[in-house]
Amino acid sequence: MPRKSRWAAPVPEVSLVTYTLGPAGASLGKHENELAYADAERPDTHFLTWATFRLWSQRFAAGLITAGLKPGDRVVTFTPNDVFYPVAYMGTCMAGGRFSPANARFLPRELAYQLKVVGAKFVLASDENVAAAVEAAGMVGLGEESIFVFNDAPLEKDGSGEDDAERGVRHWKHLLAPKEEGSKFVWDDLRGEAAKRTTSALVMSSGTTGLPKAVDISHYALVANNAQTDYVMNLDPNLATRELSSKNSRWLCCIPMYHGLGLVYFTQISALRQVPTYIMKQFDLDRMLDHIQRFKITELHLVPPIVIGMTKHPGVRSHKYDISSVTKTFSCAAPLGPEPTRQYEALWPKRVMNVKQGLASSESACSTIGWDPTVEAVPGSVGELMPNCEMKLVDDDGTEVPQGEPGEIWVRSPNVMTQYWENPKATAETLTKDGWLITGDVATVDANGYYYVVDRKKEMIKVKGVQVAPAELEAILLDHPKVMDAAVISIKKGEDEAPRAYIVPDPSTTLTDWEVMEYMDGKVSTIKKLTGGIVFTDIIPKAPSGKILRRILRERATKEQKTSKL
Repeated sequence: MPRKSRWAAPVPEVSLVTYTLGPAGASLGKHENELAYADAERPDTHFLTWATFRLWSQRFAAGLITAGLKPGDRVVTFTPNDVFYPVAYMGTCMAGGRFSPANARFLPRELAYQLKVVGAKFVLASDENVAAAVEAAGMVGLGEESIFVFNDAPLEKDGSGEDDAERGVRHWKHLLAPKEEGSKFVWDDLRGEAAKRTTSALVMSSGTTGLPKAVDISHYALVANNAQTDYVMNLDPNLATRELSSKNSRWLCCIPMYHGLGLVYFTQISALRQVPTYIMKQFDLDRMLDHIQRFKITELHLVPPIVIGMTKHPGVRSHKYDISSVTKTFSCAAPLGPEPTRQYEALWPKRVMNVKQGLASSESACSTIGWDPTVEAVPGSVGELMPNCEMKLVDDDGTEVPQGEPGEIWVRSPNVMTQYWENPKATAETLTKDGWLITGDVATVDANGYYYVVDRKKEMIKVKGVQVAPAELEAILLDHPKVMDAAVISIKKGEDEAPRAYIVPDPSTTLTDWEVMEYMDGKVSTIKKLTGGIVFTDIIPKAPSGKILRRILRERATKEQKTSKL
């Protein structure tokens, strides 16, 4: 029988905007004039309060409609993090549009693919991305009049914002209605079934195994996810109300908002709970540590490479940075091994730091598994079922596996996606007729209902008929003091498969393949040894979520094998 969550959270059938900010014109509470979002580098001048966040969103919504946005039209952002990013999202939803964030590092060809898949009406591009946006738009027949320069210039004293005359691109200030008009803008509450039928966001899947697909997420699915998350957060007595959360929490957005996790937490849940959030435009470990110290950040949402980077940073080890304000850390996107977890938690010697891992995906509008904040996380586990969720682990035939045995995760919950946008074949392969989302993740579950992710089903390596999980080998490699990052893939070796490791060594040390082999010999059985070889590299290719793009490494390995035969 499928397992069901021990919690049930009510899910209102309303728009994401109404659930987050209340109906148009409603009071935002006693904190409405307090900090909502701030640029971490210029917090004294470049910030939004909860009242101005809503007003800017209303102005943008009214301006979009004046510019020709019709219900269901798609707005694509092509920008790194920005204090106005939450405004772009909420304003698009207020106007009845569908928001589609693009990876800010895309090349023109990659952006053109997304513009074509979602059928973009407007594109908001950061200063450094305007040229690429114009080139990409040209590939799909989208004119310059649909592209806008997007930055935080409207917060300057003169409210400036320069058009890009050379490329014929206007500044997004032209999409902002006057304050008076914006303050009177009323959005559709989408009561009842309308919330389930109406798309809020089209988020591109990470493309770890094939071409990215646009994940169609309804207003209702996002409300469900956020209601479930809010329910669990409220179990913490120090954060049990919006009042306490606003008073006792300070978040740092150091992961991309164009990824599903960053989008949900830092444009929606932060607003729902009115948590002051400091936004980093780009990730930099030293700057992140500076911001933690300066703003006394209480909660971090990280991916494993950042966690590991902190444990190996000399400034952290020597206590150059004061990170004592942090009381909670969440790690997502990829498994974090027990040893890196222990090393990270040891950075807080005077009290207990308990890293909570989770399982998130765009297809589930973020989270289906998480942690009760009053419970200490079990090392290696991603937690238990979130409210309203049910889950089963199945074999290749769709039959449920016994407890403790690995099986593919199938999940059913109100926060599951509607479909892959205009891709019925992929949708049918991922969503069953009775509502189960086939995740592709392999996991086990223990007697207490705690789940342990083994790996992605398509990424398992079969050595002499035995399944080997790359994530297990990566976790061991990352424990090595001279390894900064690592990824393991499968390569063909005769008629069999073999694990090959790509390793980013610590540049301050010397690391040899023989040293790595000797290290692994004492930690893994014969079938798990790196018989496919070890390759040192400068970087591991990853999606914005932090997931390893193994297909890129497999392509590289194929070329390397062909070259070695010449």
